[in-house]
Amino acid sequence: MKALLGVLAASLRRLLSSLTPTPLPGVAGLKPSPTGRGWREAPGEGRPLAKALRLLLVTTALAFSATVHAAALDQLRSFLTQTQSARGDFTQRVTARAGSKPQESSGAFAFQRPGKFRWVYATPYEQTLVADGERLFIYDKDLNQVTVRKLTGALPASPASILFGSNDFERDFAVEEGGSRDGLQWIVARPRAKDTVFDRVEIGFRDGLPAAMVLTDSFGQTSMLAFGKFERNPPLAADAFRFVPPAGADLLEQ
Repeated sequence: MKALLGVLAASLRRLLSSLTPTPLPGVAGLKPSPTGRGWREAPGEGRPLAKALRLLLVTTALAFSATVHAAALDQLRSFLTQTQSARGDFTQRVTARAGSKPQESSGAFAFQRPGKFRWVYATPYEQTLVADGERLFIYDKDLNQVTVRKLTGALPASPASILFGSNDFERDFAVEEGGSRDGLQWIVARPRAKDTVFDRVEIGFRDGLPAAMVLTDSFGQTSMLAFGKFERNPPLAADAFRFVPPAGADLLEQ
């Protein structure tokens, strides 16, 4: 890419130099302007200068497009390798099928690699997901019930486990560029395993951090998430990912 941009810069310099009233030997169709200010095209010779400008603009646009599209995958890899912990807020909208009323929720999250996260739904119903590196606890306050799963068997079963679970994202997902929309650079990921919850995952990045996710499951349900107040590598309490079931809660081991 640097080499291509260097070529474009050299072409631009040459093009600008052609606008001064100095001889241009070997360039057909260009004659000195009668005013002595630059060059003009001779009648019947076509428009080589206009063509050169169009070619330069098209080439520059293609180079810029390639740079933008490559940024999403670069940001994903940088996030996975350079972000060991984080915390922030999220909003989530789930749509079961076309025309159905979306279900909206919001809450907060924190994670620490490898495999530790806390994902708390505050509204409209309280639910807490905590992974301690080995097990995933799912606590439903209204039901007063805790479901416990082995963490490896629960992946990728939630937005938190997909994005924050480990650094092996590209081992578990086939990843490709998703282009640019809504001011974000997107990647599209599909699980390599066949028996997974989600068929397709999209992650939108801004300034090296995930700003949005779109998850589509095998039943056609779509979950759209937006992240806010994202803090990279903050100090976290030692017990941030420790979960103790509330007294009297039903415990289900899976």
